[in-house]
Amino acid sequence: MLTPVADGVLVHRSELLRNNTVVVRGEAGVLVVDPGLTNGEMGCLAEDLRRLGQPVVAGFATHPDWDHVLWHADLGDVPRYGTARCSAYLRELMSTAGWKARVAEGLPPEIAEETPLDLFGLLTGLPAGAAQIPWDGPAVRVIEHPAHAPGHAALLVEDRGVLVAGDMLSDLFIPMLDDTEHPVEDYLTGLRLLESVADDVDVLVPGHGSVALADQVRVRIGQDREYLHALRDGRAPDDPRLGSSVEPGWEWVDGIHEGQAARIARRGERDGTEG
Repeated sequence: MLTPVADGVLVHRSELLRNNTVVVRGEAGVLVVDPGLTNGEMGCLAEDLRRLGQPVVAGFATHPDWDHVLWHADLGDVPRYGTARCSAYLRELMSTAGWKARVAEGLPPEIAEETPLDLFGLLTGLPAGAAQIPWDGPAVRVIEHPAHAPGHAALLVEDRGVLVAGDMLSDLFIPMLDDTEHPVEDYLTGLRLLESVADDVDVLVPGHGSVALADQVRVRIGQDREYLHALRDGRAPDDPRLGSSVEPGWEWVDGIHEGQAARIARRGERDGTEG
């Protein structure tokens, strides 16, 4: 089911991880951002668009995580974009022997048999530093940043006031760090870049979870920033996405936090020793 969130912008939600696919209407058809996750869901998306008389003319992946670089033949053979770094990361992954089997091993078992990998990751990298998606539709600004994953980008549909945040600013997931030398600082940089456009945002669509309106954008940024500060300082975060306040069925997010806390603590011990 496609749900309008702004003029010419619709959202299609996946069941298991509550991924949000974003559809932006253009002159000749639609831009599809982060489709997923199963054959059934993507087939449903394609059928919804067919009934609306809206062909897919382009795609975009906000980052190279498996659940954001899927595609379905029914969506069409169209240009699928990502940042230069996102595309390069995927090319390297897919150049190694047995890559598809390794990706399949990491899929949630509930949907592993229903998640198509034949068109996985086939992206065209935008020129380094590209500021816009090249398509015949409303201006879509590319906001690349170092948080969460290589080549991650948020998108701002400028005249619609919609921020497509990728795997950030979720009401379900805490900030999930990339495996970089300074992961907390990189994530804070990403938040600052998103905050720099917050005044232009009327609707926020995170990669997972609930769509938010303008008054919640800075709230979510602040919540993520506080989590990162607690993680960096070795404090237990006071966060509704963790512990007893977690929505039933999402308790496993606690495990993500515990792993990150242990990793940051080890990094702190190492840096202290090196210093």
